[in-house]
Amino acid sequence: MEKITGIKAISFDADRTLWDYEKSMRLSLLGTLKELEKLDPKSASVLDVDKMAEIRDMVAHEFEGKGIILKDIRHESFRRALCNAGRRNNVLAAHLNGVYFKYREVSVDAYDDVSWALQVLMREYALGLISNGNTGPDVCGLSEMFSFVILSDDCGVRKPDAKIFYMALEKAGCRKDEFLHVGDSLADDVLGAVNAGVRSVWLNRNEVENTSGIKPDYEISGLLELVDILS
Repeated sequence: MEKITGIKAISFDADRTLWDYEKSMRLSLLGTLKELEKLDPKSASVLDVDKMAEIRDMVAHEFEGKGIILKDIRHESFRRALCNAGRRNNVLAAHLNGVYFKYREVSVDAYDDVSWALQVLMREYALGLISNGNTGPDVCGLSEMFSFVILSDDCGVRKPDAKIFYMALEKAGCRKDEFLHVGDSLADDVLGAVNAGVRSVWLNRNEVENTSGIKPDYEISGLLELVDILS
């Protein structure tokens, strides 16, 4: 694969790039359901992780582009889940939302290749994180490896909007041609990088076929490959 040269700063997506979002999300929902079982066994009996995840996705789709932060989307999804179970209780929904995020803080594990790759890369490059999520690298002990962290809930801009990449460029203190973004999403990460005029790496961990028409500058299946092509 062609080597990548002229780079001074590298930004990474978070969920599904540095850690397994689905695993963390499902573990957190499972813990929240156990809490609900203690407080309202009847409601808990008609809900499960798949149903709650489905409701959350529906709420997120409904609020897309309306500037609603993810924590509020999750809160609304718990409120609707309780309504579906025949229990309208906003206080309980708020409690479950808090429980969920407590579990999220302890259930995030970085992929096996992340720590080593970041340790190597931080010796030569300024590393940053650009995420449409609301989880920072501190949850899995990676915060010291990043020079900057930009979360969409904090800045009010989401990928693929070029503005969030311009924020990263300013924090990194480099030109567009010196900046590289790495992420798993063609629609958010790669297209966002294209919109901002910076180079992109598609992290395709599952080696799926790209039928989107969105073309990354580089494609890898793991972060060890990134280290190799930057060497």
